[in-house]
Amino acid sequence: MPLRLHDTRRRDKVAFTTMQPGKVSMYVCGVTVYDRCHLGHARCYLAFDLIHRWLEFSGFDVHYVQNFTDIDDKIINRANEIGGDWRALVEENIAAYYEDMDALNILRADDYPRCTEYVDDMIRITQDLIDKGNAYQADDGVYFHIESAPEKYGALTGQNIEAVRSGAGGRVEGTGSSKRDHKDFALWKAAKPGEPTWDSPWGPGRPGWHIECTAMSMDYFGAQFDIHGGGHDLRFPHHEAEIFQGECHTGCSPVVHHWLHNGFVNIDGEKMSKSLGNFWTISEILKSVDAMVLRFALINAHYRSPIDMNEALLKDAERNYNRVLECYISSLKSMTSKSPVSLPTPDITSSQPLTKSLAMLEKMGEGFAKAMDDDFNSREAVAKVLGAVREIFKTLSSGLDERDKDAFAHYSVEWLEETAGLVLGILPSREFALLEPEEDPRKEQIASQVEGLLIERTQARDSKDWAKADQIRDQLTKMGVVVVDSADGPTWDLV
Repeated sequence: MPLRLHDTRRRDKVAFTTMQPGKVSMYVCGVTVYDRCHLGHARCYLAFDLIHRWLEFSGFDVHYVQNFTDIDDKIINRANEIGGDWRALVEENIAAYYEDMDALNILRADDYPRCTEYVDDMIRITQDLIDKGNAYQADDGVYFHIESAPEKYGALTGQNIEAVRSGAGGRVEGTGSSKRDHKDFALWKAAKPGEPTWDSPWGPGRPGWHIECTAMSMDYFGAQFDIHGGGHDLRFPHHEAEIFQGECHTGCSPVVHHWLHNGFVNIDGEKMSKSLGNFWTISEILKSVDAMVLRFALINAHYRSPIDMNEALLKDAERNYNRVLECYISSLKSMTSKSPVSLPTPDITSSQPLTKSLAMLEKMGEGFAKAMDDDFNSREAVAKVLGAVREIFKTLSSGLDERDKDAFAHYSVEWLEETAGLVLGILPSREFALLEPEEDPRKEQIASQVEGLLIERTQARDSKDWAKADQIRDQLTKMGVVVVDSADGPTWDLV
């Protein structure tokens, strides 16, 4: 099945095509580095990490560019709030960005341009737009004039320019801006006291937000490229502004062949917001949630769908992720040779468990690929992995002879490493997976006491003194000890 994706501009699922056969040019709007990344950033860059991974797994040579907005009102305001240098703030938050993304196993982009490196390009593009009649100089900067290309309005959002005209159109009055129309947006902002500035034909100042992505994407990819991505909230005004200025500057339309946008993250049914007290940075949530569990929770949904993050979702993700990890470790430990015997030809109709199981895994692998080819449907892809995990566990415990079990384990490891590993990015390396977990130092401190209590409990149970046995169990529970009874006797661990 050929890859299909939902193009925001065309408002439909379309066949994926590239400008150059086998090559993908992909630009994703990066973070404004005034603060630590939050859960919404995790959702966005995980979504495009999956897209990046699947395209490369499918054989495409992907050139992935993701920018840093390193000058902006938010950066200036935050630096003023803390009384620090804006450049130091930028460097601190870029370092924190890499730390957060690495923790979530997000593959690095090929390039991370910064907008301050492209001011000259932004000035050149802005001057060209002025020369072509698409932009004008005002007292407080340079603005793009929307009415110079009204046919492009609402390209991504479907907004009707006539409705906007009748609702609030005309010259802006009393807003502190000298722009001609409320719809116009800034390409260049005139200098303000205490702000960093650059020289330009219109006096000292700094670039507007929208022009930066046009300058950077065009530097890497030229007038047109394959994929432009970002969060749902960037469709308007940011991405529509890019369409205006990019297409008017180059004369090429469309400047982007496929627009992709990921959905929002809500917290317990409400939009994430600092004012509501439900705003989570990535570093904060990773203090209590394993990074791979968070990754699992966020990819176990279609990238365009909103996610309602809550305790139940995280618990479900933890359970399913641990199941996948346990299956991977069990398969690794069942590999007893470097040269396994040949496996039988898969046959879904076979009465032989091994033959049928191989066919089931083959079918689930096909389903996984079909899901990812259908607009990167990671939720369905995760479901196929979980189904495969159940099948692998069942077959490994079905009483296969040693050689068949070894061969099946090799097959299972490769299946999981391709799907859950390379594509979904939730598996550790083989070496890390097989590491024995570090012993909790608290266990050593209470081990002799716990073992003594377990002996007493066993004796009480043998003499049918259930009250005493229950009393000892309660005592162990208060110590944070969980006891598991088995035919070989009780075992214990810390909660």
